Amino acid sequence: MHSNKVRFITAFAVLTCLLWLFGLGWSVKDYLIGAGSTASLPSSSEEPSIPSNQLKIVALGDSLTRGTGDIEGKGYVGYVSDQLKQGGMEISLINLGIKGLVSSELAEQLKEKEVGRQVGQADVILMTIGGNDLFLGGQTLSDLSEASIKGLEDAYQSNLKTIITSIQAVNKEAAIYLLGLYNPFRELQNGELMSSVVRDWNAKTADTLAKYPKAVFIPTYDLFQQNTGSLLFTDHFHPNEKGYRLMAERAAALIAEAGGQR
Repeated sequence: MHSNKVRFITAFAVLTCLLWLFGLGWSVKDYLIGAGSTASLPSSSEEPSIPSNQLKIVALGDSLTRGTGDIEGKGYVGYVSDQLKQGGMEISLINLGIKGLVSSELAEQLKEKEVGRQVGQADVILMTIGGNDLFLGGQTLSDLSEASIKGLEDAYQSNLKTIITSIQAVNKEAAIYLLGLYNPFRELQNGELMSSVVRDWNAKTADTLAKYPKAVFIPTYDLFQQNTGSLLFTDHFHPNEKGYRLMAERAAALIAEAGGQR
């Protein structure tokens, strides 16, 4: 009787020990397997791939690219996108415009790694730049001497060449569309003289772009020539919604005509 009780206790102890070891082994297995299979997290540089049938537009430049003066906040860039979508295109849009930007600052912006990456993926580059270089917030009106204008013009043309070269260094296939300047001061004193300066500025800009493949100059001067007041925002400098829509119609038509492809 006593020996049977001892054997029972011994067997129970052995069984308990085995169950404990089994449980320990299972826990260790779970820990080891879990430690060896960490979750796959996307890196900060990863982003959803762009479908092959989607047109990627990257917009660069100043406050016109940002859309200052448009109550909808879209500017010509947003309206270009809208019009192309209405035409059946799928659009991916990145707007890197900065208010007050001058050409030298855009040249510096293009050196930024993320900006270069976005430009490198683009099918279309839209730009407005040069207005702040020439008008200097209206200061140029007080000194329209040939020498002062030539200094501004030469510096801008040099920066423009750097900008186009930088873009094409990372993306040789993207179409580059630069919208030209209009004269917001046409109705002011020296307005007619400034119109002459703007026309000359645009002509030289168009000549510079013509030297680069896939770079296109889009004139806007004529759009504002006869209806300046009705197409400007209350600051009498930036376009209003109507002005931006006219600019967008011209740009969208050229992009659509080219098929928007590289």
